[in-house]
Amino acid sequence: MLVLLPPSEGKTAPRRGAPLDLERLTFPELTSTRERVLDALVDLATHHPARALEALGLSSRQTDEVARDAALLTAPTAAAGKVYSGVLYDALDLASLDAGARRRAQRGVLVWSALFGAVRLGDRIPAYRLSGDSALPGIGGLAALWRDPLAAAMAEATRKGLVVDLRSGAYAAMWKPVGDVADRTITVRVLQEMPDGSRKVVSHFNKATKGRLLRTWLTEGVDARSAEELADACVAAGYVVEPAEQPRRGHARRLDVVVSDL
Repeated sequence: MLVLLPPSEGKTAPRRGAPLDLERLTFPELTSTRERVLDALVDLATHHPARALEALGLSSRQTDEVARDAALLTAPTAAAGKVYSGVLYDALDLASLDAGARRRAQRGVLVWSALFGAVRLGDRIPAYRLSGDSALPGIGGLAALWRDPLAAAMAEATRKGLVVDLRSGAYAAMWKPVGDVADRTITVRVLQEMPDGSRKVVSHFNKATKGRLLRTWLTEGVDARSAEELADACVAAGYVVEPAEQPRRGHARRLDVVVSDL
């Protein structure tokens, strides 16, 4: 079972560690695209900081984020699982997992990244600011840039087994499963049940619940082979689950997880 995660806007900057070495990251076939995005981002942040604020969707009070991007080539790195530190990763709490669960996480989780395409939790990266819906000078939209390189890289990674997609929209646009892979893909949506009985997607609930779900799967050694098996694992963990109807061939199936509180 392969789980696809979004990154987090919030990141913990490593205080020490070797600088970035693109050749050591998972999916070496992405190196040339990574170099292109990295060079464009560093150049923008270094020579055009005001334009960088706009391109990155930052306010004038976030110049430190631009300065961080300008220093990416020399900044210290740490495992991606330590650098990403938003709501989902706080709920996942990788550091507190036992050794077996951590091994499963290293082997069976991929994190999507506007800067690196996709990385494993153990890949060493610096803290950076760049979102999946961003556009960079000379490159344009990053989702479109990554589409073909990631399609090639993911061909082997998704060769067999269930793919569980927990990504958000901007990152899902960077790679979409097709054909047989789509038939083996489950997209998980988290809905909050409101006091009046209605349901809606709420960002904090969505991220925290996905982090807890993944933590449970890793702790329990869940290796589902179908939507039904994944739904059973979620129900066993105490969640209300509603699988969508089986879609036509070549389309991912959706699994709704309904929560009322955190």
